[in-house]
Amino acid sequence: MAIKDSILKTLTESRGSYISGEELSASLDVSRAAVWKAIKTLRDEGYNIEAVTNKGYRMPPAGDAITEASIRYALPPELRSSKCFFYDTIDSTNMQAKRLLLSEEIQSGSAIFANHQTAGRGRLGRGFFSPENGIYLSVIIKPDFDISRSVLVTVAAAAAVAKAIQDVCSQDARIKWVNDIYVDSSKVCGILTEAVTDFESGQIESLVIGIGINTSTEGFPEELKGIAGAVDLERAAATGNIPASTNAKSLLAAEVVRLTVEYTSQIAKASPGEAPAFLDIYREKSMIIGHDIHVFKGTYRADPTSELNGIPAKAVGIDNDGGLQVVYENGTEETLTTGEVTIRL
Repeated sequence: MAIKDSILKTLTESRGSYISGEELSASLDVSRAAVWKAIKTLRDEGYNIEAVTNKGYRMPPAGDAITEASIRYALPPELRSSKCFFYDTIDSTNMQAKRLLLSEEIQSGSAIFANHQTAGRGRLGRGFFSPENGIYLSVIIKPDFDISRSVLVTVAAAAAVAKAIQDVCSQDARIKWVNDIYVDSSKVCGILTEAVTDFESGQIESLVIGIGINTSTEGFPEELKGIAGAVDLERAAATGNIPASTNAKSLLAAEVVRLTVEYTSQIAKASPGEAPAFLDIYREKSMIIGHDIHVFKGTYRADPTSELNGIPAKAVGIDNDGGLQVVYENGTEETLTTGEVTIRL
């Protein structure tokens, strides 16, 4: 077993307790420098490892970790019977959801949870930094609506996350079209919706909604500092509304799942062209309606804001299918849909 894997095993098994570098060095028969190097590597991979002089290293107590028991207690009764899958560390909850869909019968509303992702992904193939202390989940939806309205699935999830953060953490979360959630001008959440198609028919069988929420920015890389923010779980815990059998992190994750299932179910109930009820929340929490923006559209490799010239426009509304209505400087109007389109304030 590699040194870093042995150290990770030791720290995980003694989570909450400090172990000195000298103890780790002696038990593994390696130098203190090798221990320090391994700790640094683990931190770079996203593991939250604390270091205190004269005490040593430790992983924080698991009291705020997502566990099967803490999530099931926080979920409403109607969702407790759905299949839920729990992982301490996984490559990606979305990838695992797609693997599960191929290997077994998965019902709509099932969810995958993880405390850490090693290969988290965002829109357009970008990486999504997923350190150990975040909330990472995927919700599986079996669409019973016209697939032309599938953009509303991401819109529903964004409204669900913003509402859950407001209700659990008492923070005013805002939505940047179409899938980013901000608190105090910092991004705290990203959403990635992916389709799973039937190989023979080519029809979309399932939609996988991946949601990553930052609960801390400790250890974030330099390029994300000043951009990324985190929800305030301590504020949530201070309300006194967290049941003893769960914790703020699990309650927030469960509420996100509950609202995502509820809001996506509203899509089928709305007549063609009619706005599902959750769109009122999405519009209310939009951080761009009425603001000047830059629209980036076309084919690009990774970051459209560095590869293409943005087109100045004004965001004027969200239509009933979740499209962003804009007016360009020459007076031309357009409704943007997702895909190879992004915006910047």
